[in-house]
Amino acid sequence: MRHILFLLTISMLVFSSSISAQSPTGSVLGLVRGGDGKLQEAATVSLYQSADSALAKMAVTNKEGRFLLENLAPGNYFVAVSKIGFELFHSDAFVLTAGENGKELPAIELIQVAKDISGVTVTARKPLIEQKIDRTVVNVDASITNAGNTALEVLEKAPGVSIDKDGNISLKGKEGVVVYIDGRPSYLSGADLANLLRSMNGSQLDQIEIMTNPPAKYDAAGNSGIINIKTKKTKQFGYSGSFTTGYTQGRYARLNDAFNMNYRTGKVNLFTNLNYNRNKTGSELEIARVFRNPVTGDVSSRFEQVSWMRNSGHFLNGKLGADYYVSNKTTIGATISGYYNPSDWYSKTPSYIFSPAKDTISVTQAISKNKEEWTNFSANLNFRTVLDSSGQELTGDIDYIQYLSTNSQPLYSAYFDKHGQPISASDTLLGTLPQDIFIYSGKLDYTLPLKDGAKFEAGWKSSYVETDNNALYENIYGGVAELDSARTNHFVYRENINAAYANYSRSLGKKWDAQLGLRVENTNARGVSRGYEFDTNNDKFVATERRFKRAYTQLFPTFYLQYKASEQHQWVLNYGRRVNRPNYMDLNPFINFLDRYTFQQGNPDLKPQFAHNVELKHTYKSFLSTTLNYTRTDDIIQQVFEQNDETNETYIKKANIAKMQQVGLGVSAFKQINKIWSGNVFVNINYNEFEGLVNGTSVSVDQVTAAIQMQHQFKLNKGWSAEIGGFYRTKGLQGVMNIEDFGMLNAGFSKQVLKNKGTIRVNVRDIFAGGVFKGTSRYGDVDVRFKSINDSRALNVSFSWRFSKGKINNNGGQRKKGGADDELNRVGR
Repeated sequence: MRHILFLLTISMLVFSSSISAQSPTGSVLGLVRGGDGKLQEAATVSLYQSADSALAKMAVTNKEGRFLLENLAPGNYFVAVSKIGFELFHSDAFVLTAGENGKELPAIELIQVAKDISGVTVTARKPLIEQKIDRTVVNVDASITNAGNTALEVLEKAPGVSIDKDGNISLKGKEGVVVYIDGRPSYLSGADLANLLRSMNGSQLDQIEIMTNPPAKYDAAGNSGIINIKTKKTKQFGYSGSFTTGYTQGRYARLNDAFNMNYRTGKVNLFTNLNYNRNKTGSELEIARVFRNPVTGDVSSRFEQVSWMRNSGHFLNGKLGADYYVSNKTTIGATISGYYNPSDWYSKTPSYIFSPAKDTISVTQAISKNKEEWTNFSANLNFRTVLDSSGQELTGDIDYIQYLSTNSQPLYSAYFDKHGQPISASDTLLGTLPQDIFIYSGKLDYTLPLKDGAKFEAGWKSSYVETDNNALYENIYGGVAELDSARTNHFVYRENINAAYANYSRSLGKKWDAQLGLRVENTNARGVSRGYEFDTNNDKFVATERRFKRAYTQLFPTFYLQYKASEQHQWVLNYGRRVNRPNYMDLNPFINFLDRYTFQQGNPDLKPQFAHNVELKHTYKSFLSTTLNYTRTDDIIQQVFEQNDETNETYIKKANIAKMQQVGLGVSAFKQINKIWSGNVFVNINYNEFEGLVNGTSVSVDQVTAAIQMQHQFKLNKGWSAEIGGFYRTKGLQGVMNIEDFGMLNAGFSKQVLKNKGTIRVNVRDIFAGGVFKGTSRYGDVDVRFKSINDSRALNVSFSWRFSKGKINNNGGQRKKGGADDELNRVGR
């Protein structure tokens, strides 16, 4: 761990000194408009050195069509301006003299034309990180070390994102992130969301959008914000696509293949994505527990276990969609997608029970062989219509999504004394855990442009979700199966959420912009749990039924205020209220076993948690962004340990344990240091404070945590590129668990081949195998220490080939996202 921190520190010092050693003060500004005179927003302006055409700086035009290129050294330059639907513009060469600040270029006029690009492959280079007013954008292909990685591993390297040993995602130290895929919620969370992202090939991804305080148009779900994973897509006449194949070697070999294609002709646009992933990983989990006498507090026994786990599976998913352009103003579309994911999970766990003096009392050998199979089908119908020439627009989506799963979970246990002699008969606990999830969603969004750049937005959404979980447990003794009534449970949950929102934005002069939004959500939920309880009077198990019903309506305001003090300094203040509803799996009371002494259990008593988020962001010269944030969360949902001191059992569940307050400071910087070297750094420091009741015990814990992420990229000659980067996190809190420091270092290189139509990438992830997750949890009668070693170090080799033939599509009507927003994230898949 020390060498990772040392390398990152040296890297940061070199990065900082490179910036401070250069003090160019020149700047170039200009205006971009179309052939009709209309000012062009979001056009990409690239500044090149005339001598060798090396890229010196990039910028994007604002609402007024203006751009500014700063911190330039004296020299000869030219600019290139590009935007979809327009010809690429090249300026004449010009000279920037020493100290020349604010050099105004002649107005640039783009020519709108469909340009034939048959046989041409576009390889424009995007920066790895882009900072926008309401979000941070990560361009996945800009990082060499993303090649061959899963979507979860790619996400782990995004600024401010952290992922724990179970795959739970946090953003700037806060849990409760909602994950979208192509603007649609995944409806999955926790371990199941992690499994889906592990199965997705990183080569499918185009961008990752990180929004810590989304506007009212988005669902209010997500305590710490929204992460939108955008897959690759294209907009052009004719056809285009790509194929990627890769081989990864960790402890075991892994394979991944991906294919995507788009075909546009006339009024019809067709697109498809296919992905296959064969995955096999290994890991170890060490747990040490201390059990105490509840009266005296003295140690009564000690418990230690080591689990060796192996997970293997296949993942095949596909998407097929079509858009029909009814007219220049109206588009209708449909998308179907699905996946098939069979997997096997094997674990071997010896568990040792010791006396307080550490003498062995007994040993339990447990073997679990899980067989799990998930299938998914999703369908989306959508439309978009422009109502008039002012840009008044109406869009709509209807979604249907289903997840079907089977899970066979046999647990074999044998019991021995300290000499290895059997002390009781071995047994088998067999769990059959099918799960079905059905989601229906519909939404409408309306946009009304107003005078002077103002805009009004409003919309409606309604969703209905039903989950059915029927957990059957049987104990097998001597080959005879007997119902385990204490663990068997049938849980059905139904939920309806109705929402409406309004959003208004406008300029308040030349330097001020404001946006105000309000979202109202009405939630109606009910559940029924059917199981068995032991009747002590009749000495037998009797059938029971427990029902619950919840209905509540909440308001979620959002507010943004931007102040452009100058071209160099911009400030943004924003506020939002958020909600994080319990995941469907966390509400399910069934039990999931690691062994006879360690298991997870759902909690149907979970309530939603609510948070207030405030952020103040300052951007300097489009290079340095500094964010100060404050969050207060009530009824926070966290993972807790509970123990049975008599049976040496420990189970993990989610509970509303406390209120949390966080104050954080984040700094992000990107610098094109010279014509071959660029770098970006993200540093986040936050103070977390938890205060509440856990298992009836008052708990108050706090901790300061720091994290640093860095990425250095080198664009060399003849199509060669290289990259090195990583992250390091200090000790910190994760709910009531104290997590040790950990980090990771990655490196790789790439080569453009086949006339820039192909790319070969080689990279190594977690070079020093530093991705070891360690921690402790001590409160009340709980005293737990754990260590998780994952299969994170791996070598990957991949090849990508891009192809295209056709013309640029000047119609931006293609839509590949749907309207089911919050629900997908809560499936747990």
